[in-house]
Amino acid sequence: MFTGLIERIGTVKRVSWGAGLVLEIHFEPWPQPLERGESVAVNGVCLTVVDCDATRFTADVLGETIARTGLGGLIPGEKVNLERALRAGDAMGGHLVQGHVDTQGTILAKTPKGRDFQLKIDCGRVLAAQSVLKGSVAIDGVSLTISGLGPNWLTVDLIPTTARDTTLGLKKVGDTVNLEGDILGKYVAKQTARPGLTEEMLAQAGFLG
Repeated sequence: MFTGLIERIGTVKRVSWGAGLVLEIHFEPWPQPLERGESVAVNGVCLTVVDCDATRFTADVLGETIARTGLGGLIPGEKVNLERALRAGDAMGGHLVQGHVDTQGTILAKTPKGRDFQLKIDCGRVLAAQSVLKGSVAIDGVSLTISGLGPNWLTVDLIPTTARDTTLGLKKVGDTVNLEGDILGKYVAKQTARPGLTEEMLAQAGFLG
C-alpha cells in the first residue's frame, strides 16, 4: 500500500527484454536502504525489488503489468516516480494507493493557471464514472485531487512543488500516464452498478471475476 506522495525521482538505467521485462532503476539513497523483496511503486506500479544496493534496484515486470501500464515503453535515461510501501507508524498523507494501475490515460491539455498548471486527461469512461469531483486519483503514482470531470476525462491542478518533485512537470500533450482510481470509488461502483458502467466495462476494469 502507498500514499501517492512521491519520495524520489529515479532514472531508468537498463531495460532488458528476455523471457520477460527487467528494469534497473537508479536513485538518490534513502536514509534506510532498500531491501530485497520489498515493494516500490514505479510510476504508480507496485513492483518487487529483486536485487538492490544503496543507489539502484532491479525489478521484474509481469506481462499483465506491461499490458495495463506504460512500463513496457520506458527507455534508458527516462525519469520515473518512486515511492516505497507504507510501513507501520508511517505518516498517512495523500490517499490509499494500491499500486495496481487501472488504465493508461492520455494528456489532452496542459494549461497554465498563474503559478500552477492544469492537466486534462482522457481517462476512459470506466474511471470517469467511478470518480467524483474533489475525489482522489493517482497519476503516475502521484496522489492528486480531481478538479474537473467529464464522461471520459478528468482534470487535476498541480502546484509548483508537485511539478518540480515528480515527473508530471515534464509531461506534455499526447503523453500517456498510468491511472489508478480511488479504491473506495471502485467498491462503490461495483456495489451500486452506476448507470454508464456496463457489465463488459466493469469486467475490463477488473471489477468482475
